[in-house]
Amino acid sequence: MEDGGAWAPEQLSGKDISPQLAWTDAPDGTKSYAATVYDADAPTGSGFWHCAVAGIPATVTELPEGAGDDTGSGLPDGACPLPSDARVTRFLGAAPPAGHGPHRYFVVVHALDVESIGVPADATRALLGFTMTGHILGRAVLVATAETPA
Repeated sequence: MEDGGAWAPEQLSGKDISPQLAWTDAPDGTKSYAATVYDADAPTGSGFWHCAVAGIPATVTELPEGAGDDTGSGLPDGACPLPSDARVTRFLGAAPPAGHGPHRYFVVVHALDVESIGVPADATRALLGFTMTGHILGRAVLVATAETPA
């Protein structure tokens, strides 16, 4: 994926294949990562969280395409997928309402200063964000787009 570019068909609803992510140059003191995907333009009043994974070990610098499937088999040991706003623990592909215009999907890898952020596996993304607030050393952000014609 390219920052500001459209999601590939694999990342759209119906295929629901999580994108490949890779990162480098973690801040000093990084002990784990969390990765999130958020649709800021969803017509909910609060956006829509498509996926969140906490507990990615600091030694990991890549998640392969499809790691966020129903089994989480592509996630590293220790990683904990959290429920999306649809309450599924897999990557949920982009599905903007028809004719709603383009939506922005913020794909973020958060570098954290703790090995475990300590949220339960059924935690909401809001709880993850609240808990991470004082532990974020840095972030890498890419924005993807998607639009469903009217």
